[in-house]
Amino acid sequence: MIRTILSIAGKPGLYRLVNQGRNMLIVESLADGKRTPAYARDKVMSLGDIAMYTYGDDIPLADVLELVKAHTSGQPVDLKAVKSEDQLRDLFGEILKDFDRERVHASDIRKLFQWYNLLLKAGITEFKAPKEEEKAAEAAEETAE
Repeated sequence: MIRTILSIAGKPGLYRLVNQGRNMLIVESLADGKRTPAYARDKVMSLGDIAMYTYGDDIPLADVLELVKAHTSGQPVDLKAVKSEDQLRDLFGEILKDFDRERVHASDIRKLFQWYNLLLKAGITEFKAPKEEEKAAEAAEETAE
């Protein structure tokens, strides 16, 4: 589900992929619904391609978002209640116990929680695609290469 949700470096918020053009993507802001182009020079990252460092295998962002949803019972994370970096790390440690405390910065955790809140506000509460859709998306990616 989050494969079509994009983060664009230098632009705030998250964007939904609407269409592809020549040397650009048409994206729609999750916050206000405005459509804008994202050009080849922009650093665009699909949330489906992001993972969090742990002491074992890296965990895909979709799985981390599901853990956050389970921990908060589907409610937004109150970032204003978290005053310090230590509190932020402790909160994230309750959600993902074995995250790599050296490689995962407080800014990464804060951004994860901000993205989670944006996704909830946009009505996106399912972060993992059903198995059939996931396999079809992987097959489409392989044929595109």
